[in-house]
Amino acid sequence: MQADVTAALRARTDGKLWLTDGGIETVMIFLEGLDLPHFASFPLLNSARGRDRLAAYFNGFMDEAAAQGTGFILDTVTWRASRGWGAVMALSARQIDDANRAAVAFAKELRAAHKDGGAEVIVNGLIGPHGDAYAPDRILTASEAQDYHRPQIAVLAEAGVEMISALTLSTPAEAIGIAKAARAENLPAVLSFTVETDGRLTTGMTIDAAITQTDAATDGYPAWYMINCAHPDHFRHRLAGDWVARIGGVRANSSRLSHAELDEAVTLDAGDPQELAQDYRALQGLLPGLRVLGGCCGTDLRHIAAIGGACIGHHSRAAS
Repeated sequence: MQADVTAALRARTDGKLWLTDGGIETVMIFLEGLDLPHFASFPLLNSARGRDRLAAYFNGFMDEAAAQGTGFILDTVTWRASRGWGAVMALSARQIDDANRAAVAFAKELRAAHKDGGAEVIVNGLIGPHGDAYAPDRILTASEAQDYHRPQIAVLAEAGVEMISALTLSTPAEAIGIAKAARAENLPAVLSFTVETDGRLTTGMTIDAAITQTDAATDGYPAWYMINCAHPDHFRHRLAGDWVARIGGVRANSSRLSHAELDEAVTLDAGDPQELAQDYRALQGLLPGLRVLGGCCGTDLRHIAAIGGACIGHHSRAAS
């Protein structure tokens, strides 16, 4: 049964491209002028203004996916909605669980509004690392990570997400724990690592080593892997070997700055959407399993529209 959910997600997403959104936190902070405590988007659901901004944000991407003829992976705004981060924000376990439920309900409402003539939409439960992905206070063991993440994954599963994705992971141990927690809840999982400007994880581990270790410890349970929160220039040179077939998505930064530089930035580095789109087009030649195209820090609808436009034609020719 557990292998079936992973196989079903792979089959559902195979053969076409899927767009997802961009850097929601940087859009809300720098372009919308909203305050996100600890980079958390889920508190926006607590106000009419916040919900309106989120709806406008996601509706734009879903409309673009429909116009380009792709599917759309619709994330819940729950990257920071784990119980550990809830405690940092003085929220009880019950309050953080309710926030996850509200985020899933909100995503389902958005999807329902696009069911007629829109893109096929998959509701994706989004989770993030237990601490700061770029400067973790400590590295969890796989068992600790499973215990930490399972409550959130269980709530997301009960609320009705169709898959979970974990973004900005910096160690295979946390990825392993998340995969095992997702398997326990019978949810397909996608795991995304972040890298520094040298294309390595913060620990110095290579991407291929992280993926290989995670697959070995989970019997290949993840549906696919992703790379996010890094510019293609940072990791393109690392993409060689049979293991790259396991990478199914990229959510790159528009900026070539390091994580440390981005943390200190007071203005948004949006880069050049058309240039980034060509970077993605080049990645298609290196990643045979690439199916999900999105963005991370500094990217918005302009970038995703350009990326889709650059990549769709090549994908169609490659599939024919």
